[in-house]
Amino acid sequence: MRILLDANAVLRYLLNDNAEMAATAKSAIEYGAYLLPEVLAEVVYVLCGVYAVPRTDVASRLASFIDEVDCENRDVLRNALTMFGTRKIDFVDCILAAYHAVCGDSILTFDKELKKILNAPPNG
Repeated sequence: MRILLDANAVLRYLLNDNAEMAATAKSAIEYGAYLLPEVLAEVVYVLCGVYAVPRTDVASRLASFIDEVDCENRDVLRNALTMFGTRKIDFVDCILAAYHAVCGDSILTFDKELKKILNAPPNG
């Protein structure tokens, strides 16, 4: 059975603002805890919205963090975090654009900014 991390466990680990909880989260991560993209999205939201961490710092720290945990589509998440750190779009849109870039998935959207990214040349 997998140990799924929730956003609070990830935040305690990253912020180390509660030593006991951070240690418990660290143990679970070392044991092989699993991170879902939905949880990563909530962590991004909380770090930016509640803790006012700059986007570039969020992207950088979480890019390192996803190498510490088990997760699906690591390349998609890494691509999304890179995009988030360099563009002013929502993280969920970054995930969608990353699925398009990495997996070739088609994305149906009416969002003008996301459409620009989806229609940009691969290195654009």
